[in-house]
Amino acid sequence: MTQGFERDRGEFARGARCIVVLPDQGGSNRDSDARLDETAGLALAIGVEVVDRVHLRVRAPKPATLIGSGQVEQLATSVRQHEAQLAVFDAALTPVQQRNLETALEAKVIDRTGLILEIFGERAATAEGRLQVELAHLDYQAGRLVRSWTHLERQRGGFGFLGGPGETQIEADRRLIRDRMARLRRELEQVSRTRGLHRERRQRAPWPVIALVGYTNAGKSTLFNKLTGADVMAEDLLFATLDPTLRRIDLPGIDQAILSDTVGFVSDLPTQLVAAFKATLEEVVSADLLIHVRDIAHPDSEAQRADVEQVLEELGVGEGTPRFEAWNKLDLLDAERRDELLAEAERRDDVVAISALTGEGVDGLMEQVATKLTAGHRRYRIELDAADGAGAAWLHAHGEVVEQTVEDSRAVYEVRLAPADYDRFMQRQAAT
Repeated sequence: MTQGFERDRGEFARGARCIVVLPDQGGSNRDSDARLDETAGLALAIGVEVVDRVHLRVRAPKPATLIGSGQVEQLATSVRQHEAQLAVFDAALTPVQQRNLETALEAKVIDRTGLILEIFGERAATAEGRLQVELAHLDYQAGRLVRSWTHLERQRGGFGFLGGPGETQIEADRRLIRDRMARLRRELEQVSRTRGLHRERRQRAPWPVIALVGYTNAGKSTLFNKLTGADVMAEDLLFATLDPTLRRIDLPGIDQAILSDTVGFVSDLPTQLVAAFKATLEEVVSADLLIHVRDIAHPDSEAQRADVEQVLEELGVGEGTPRFEAWNKLDLLDAERRDELLAEAERRDDVVAISALTGEGVDGLMEQVATKLTAGHRRYRIELDAADGAGAAWLHAHGEVVEQTVEDSRAVYEVRLAPADYDRFMQRQAAT
């Protein structure tokens, strides 16, 4: 990270007192209280103390501050009363608006994008995750140098790589950021190529890939742990999982599959992060089946579903990828609402109602996964060398062998397979 960026982050620390602000510009289908709760949860995820929540109606956004002058004064009063060092705006702020609000409130101000980037910066555990977060951070920060760097009006003379005579500090700093971003993109391209090789190897090894997707804190990691016996971080915390985790699981009638736990999505996910995490989310793009885990007890569950579908569309996940919804957190519903949802899920073939925490409905989920993966199986005629026991075992494990005969010392199988499994088998044969 650049020195200026580190200075900017250092203006508030863990444990800082924070007010959360929702500038409501209308036109949203979201519950305002639920939105404030989510933003407060995001703020808590970076270790600050939320001391006030403020819902402001904005009829005409102001270019200088987004909100009106009276609302600015209302926030300044709240900052003083609560001795807050930080104000988190659940909105996108321009650099000018951010700077003006910081001056008026006499407190650090960050917007929704900056907040999510802070969380990702703390949570990224792998080298790849840290590269992705740094790239997204630099992309966001490059447009805000005028706000956050105090030394930018100075000029310096040229000393080779430091820049030519008369180059301003801000120009040099932007150039350094561009160079750093170019290096990060090259490193991430290498990561993507390596991941692609691993994916090809998995496809030759014949297991279908199932990806868990969903809104942050929907319970994906809890379900992942329940299905795999793994110990992935699963807490009541937004963005508890950033780096993808892969495990083998056993499925009825399919032998084995690979289950992938992915980063949770969120409304207004910064475009910088969608781009930076594309390499990680390639597991979703190439999956054989998507399980969309929904927090069905959340008041904005339907809006969260729409947000997830939008991000999937941005990633290029087409309607052709089989998918269904796991309506999670049945254990949090009252009896009447629970009975309604169970009845609706029973009527639909694209929904399974579960509680990943208690395990209710998880066996039915596994049966649904197996059914989805075997839907569309076709009948193929496959000839093998009679001595190819491994190939025969593969066909029995991953398909339904309808008929088996021997012709001229060749074993001939009539077998039902998914087209993707047939392709995997042919790749396996070509590699042996």
